[in-house]
Formats: sequence, structure tokens, C-alpha cells
Amino acid sequence: MKLASLFAIIITLLVLGQNQKTWAGSPAERPFYQMTHHQIDSVLKEISQKPWTITQKMDYYSKRFLGMPYNFKCVGDGPYAIMEPYPLVNFKQTNCMAFCEHVLALSISDYWDTFFDNLQNIRYKDGLIGMRTRNHYTMADWLPQNRWLLHDVTRQVGGEFTKQVTRTISHRKFFAAKGMKDMIDVKPDRTLTVDYVPLDKLALVKDKLKIGDVCALIDGRHDNVFSAHMLMVMEENGKKVIRESTTRGMTTFDTPYLQWVKMMQTKYKDKYLGLAIMRVRDELNTPGRIIKPWDILKLKKEVGEIK
Repeated sequence: MKLASLFAIIITLLVLGQNQKTWAGSPAERPFYQMTHHQIDSVLKEISQKPWTITQKMDYYSKRFLGMPYNFKCVGDGPYAIMEPYPLVNFKQTNCMAFCEHVLALSISDYWDTFFDNLQNIRYKDGLIGMRTRNHYTMADWLPQNRWLLHDVTRQVGGEFTKQVTRTISHRKFFAAKGMKDMIDVKPDRTLTVDYVPLDKLALVKDKLKIGDVCALIDGRHDNVFSAHMLMVMEENGKKVIRESTTRGMTTFDTPYLQWVKMMQTKYKDKYLGLAIMRVRDELNTPGRIIKPWDILKLKKEVGEIK
């Protein structure tokens, strides 16, 4: 009887020890929406010590979002904001842009505080939190403000298949539709031209896409916006997949690349034009690279964003 009790105690301790190890934030495949911020911080510290490139870390971190519920209003300008007082960080829910932003910020950071500050630098102009400084438009705001980290490789990927579309982006109309009457410090209207790879050519450029590419799905029905959706090219079992957070499944999930392309070419051919493709800068995508928030100003100067 005593021997049986001792055996039961030993088994219980072993199980508890194993559970404690998992909850401590080891690289076991545990979804982030089931983890605390302290546990995510532990993962950040552990992964930052590995000799992985930024895009390798993007592949790893993006998998931890699989199954996360979708919510269009999952993030905003924080609890003290007047218009959108949603969280500045959210690991319980996500949307397409928040998903890409969180993954990028995680992949260049080494602990929670640097992640938080890097995230705000990716989401806002110069990291200044507010409705007017948020990078609302992917191609007009988000990519230009993040040229220190990403560059447009659409023409490099699309080659002779590349097409262009020109549209006028109006922050004034955008904010007016949200009920904003005060237009102080709102950007003026801008007419821009964007490259894209047409839907019917995406299968042909599959081999030119790289793991970690961030893509904007170009809207085909409106003349006041470019990007209708953001997604990433990743890998599962050695094959390319589209990893995205979308209302199609109200969650974050993978679709085999060619299957996704076929779906776009058939079901959504009248809704979208194609993809614009952004890639982590080669000089940053080196093994073990960490970017501190205070390094970003220097990186912006190096790419000519700040003179």
C-alpha cells in the first residue's frame, strides 16, 4: 500500500514538472492565445538566443498565432484614446494587419519591452501613438514608414508580369467617415502608383517568393484604397503556404499556396487584382539579428527615410 502511494506521488510530481516546463515558455508549439504575457516574454528571450534570421523567426512566431480568433477591432490606440480605445497589444485576438505587425515585432525583439516598443514603431509614424499617426494604409503609410525594415520586391518577384495601379488616398475622407471633424495634422490627399503581380500570374512566380514575405492583396473594386488584406508567405512541411488572419475563417490559418492562388483566381477574381510583396531587408536578415527600438532612427537614416 505504501509502495503504491509512493509510486503515485512520483508520477504526479513528474507530470507537474512536465507541465511546469511547458508553461515556462519553452519552444513547444503552444498557441500564444493560451499564454500569458510573462510566458510570451520567456519565449522571446529563448528564441532571441538562437542563430535564426528574422524571417526564420517570423515563420516560427507566426505559427504560434494559428487558431487565434479574428476580431477586426482587436487593436487600437490604447485605453486613453478618444476614438479607438482598443489594446495596443493583443495576443487573444488578431486581424490581418495586427497579425503581421505582431509577428514582425516579435521577430526583431529579445524581450517584452523591446517587442512592445518595436510594435509601436511599426504601427505608428515614428512610434508616436495616435489616430493621426497610425499607419492606416498599407501601401501609402505602412510600407513607407517601415522602409527601415521592409522593402517592396513586387517588381523583382513579378518581373514581366508586374502591373501598376494608380489611386488617390485621402486621410481626410477616411477620418471624416469615422466622425472626426478636427483635421489638424491630418495628411493631405496623395496620388500614388503601386506595383502588383496579377492573380492569374501568381502560380508562375511561386518560386520567386521567399519565406517571410509580407503581402498586400490589392483591392479591385475601389479607387480610394490599395490594400484590402495583408498576409504572409510561410512554410509547412517544406511547402509554401499562405498564413493569414481573415474573416473567411474568423481565425488564423494556413492554406497551401497553389490552393490559395486557385481560390483567388476563381472565387475572388472580381474582388482583387493581385499581390504587392514586401520583404525584410537583406542586410538585416542575418542570423541572430535583434533590433532595439533605439536603433530604428539610425536605420531610417540609412535608407533615406530621415535626412
